[in-house]
Amino acid sequence: MKWQTVIGLEVHTQLNTRSKIFSGASTAFGAAPNTQACAVDIALPGVLPVLNRAAVEKALRLGLAVGAQINLTSVFARKNYFYPDLPKNYQISQYETPIVAGGSLTILVDGVEKTVRLTRAHLEEDAGKSLHEDFHGATGIDLNRAGTPLLEIVSEPDMRSSQEAVAYAKALHALVRWIDICDGNMQEGSFRCDANVSVRREGEPLGTRCEIKNLNSFRFLERAIEFEVRRQIELIEDGGKVVQETRLYDPDRDETRTMRTKEEAHDYRYFPDPDLLPLAVSIEWRERVRAELPELPQAMRERFVAQYGLTPYDAALLTASRDLADYFEAAASGADAKTGKLCANWITGTLSARLNEADADVAASRISARQLRGLVDRIADGTISGKIAKDVFDAIWAGEGEPDAIIEKRGLKQISDSGALETLVDEVLAANPQQVADYRSGKEKAFNSLVGQVMKATKGKANPQQLAEILKRKLADRP
Repeated sequence: MKWQTVIGLEVHTQLNTRSKIFSGASTAFGAAPNTQACAVDIALPGVLPVLNRAAVEKALRLGLAVGAQINLTSVFARKNYFYPDLPKNYQISQYETPIVAGGSLTILVDGVEKTVRLTRAHLEEDAGKSLHEDFHGATGIDLNRAGTPLLEIVSEPDMRSSQEAVAYAKALHALVRWIDICDGNMQEGSFRCDANVSVRREGEPLGTRCEIKNLNSFRFLERAIEFEVRRQIELIEDGGKVVQETRLYDPDRDETRTMRTKEEAHDYRYFPDPDLLPLAVSIEWRERVRAELPELPQAMRERFVAQYGLTPYDAALLTASRDLADYFEAAASGADAKTGKLCANWITGTLSARLNEADADVAASRISARQLRGLVDRIADGTISGKIAKDVFDAIWAGEGEPDAIIEKRGLKQISDSGALETLVDEVLAANPQQVADYRSGKEKAFNSLVGQVMKATKGKANPQQLAEILKRKLADRP
């Protein structure tokens, strides 16, 4: 009987507010340790939390973007545990009544769409950070991050492979950046994934899950899940049992290892925070936030398919980030379906390859959307061929100027004069009687050779489609 993997993700998204969720301290990254921790953050006696309205709005944006229910009344609770980087010995979070309930996210894996359901998304404060370096065996505590606003987004266990988990994490990462609630910087800890992984034989109940904490790259997420799946299957097949626990992924050894036994909700002794009133969201506030949302990736993908005839795969590539989608929109502005499709092909093909080589994103492209459109227009109107267009692209990338100026300066205009092309074709056919005979005997390669010779004579400037039509007619008419 086959094994089935079951995965759910908990994603901690750091909200990009200027100040913390319950204090006015800065959330800027990179400050010297403990310089951005105020009296509220370090829990001095007598201080009281005050909720950051901007953090609530960003939670609303996420909930509305995924089609979730917005709970107009939600409650903050105290999650009690003891750890050196938690000054209060409790974390303010939401438990029984979160601000966001349900929702879903559509992912694309191997060309197949799948919907991943969300359980909830709740607001909470981050803890500080333990520093183990340069302390001569001791551990330092940096409380700058304590109180930073987080939105924890919890999925249902709907994913069945590490590839689906990565696709979901990438889609969520793109969405939180798209709606401008998080910068998505995984290296700085702004977007962190915890993976709940279990295995079962098909048709059986869910197995015992293990949680892999703080995965801060998509590659680590994939590798950690794959290792954990193998570990659990081998353990069960050897007669053992999976123990519910929290594990860490060690990228150097490419393995997960035990961190601690998994806590249950009752271990945290949740109770409503007496210092915070229930959070009330008015219908007017919710609807204002809804009206301010940009067009969402799913809707934009569907529009690209309908408007430009793109494949769902190409539409998904173009909406992988807001910057890339905006670039395509700017390039294809006012275009018909044919030109829009050409723009998409050049962006997902040549431009993306060049950006990958330069290890840059589209915001750093050396070719503007306007320049790309100018290049595509010259292909569409027959001024240059697709092959010559690659040379023009390289010249634009190198900073040589605008497409039309480069085409004019280098004399790259396509030869589309039928009279001139017919003369060249006649000359090539007269000079190559053997290849003409080979073509008539059924050897298709001979045709390509004849095309190549005309192209060589024109230095690649002959209109390929027009040349092929003339050559076929001449060969058919030739005695």
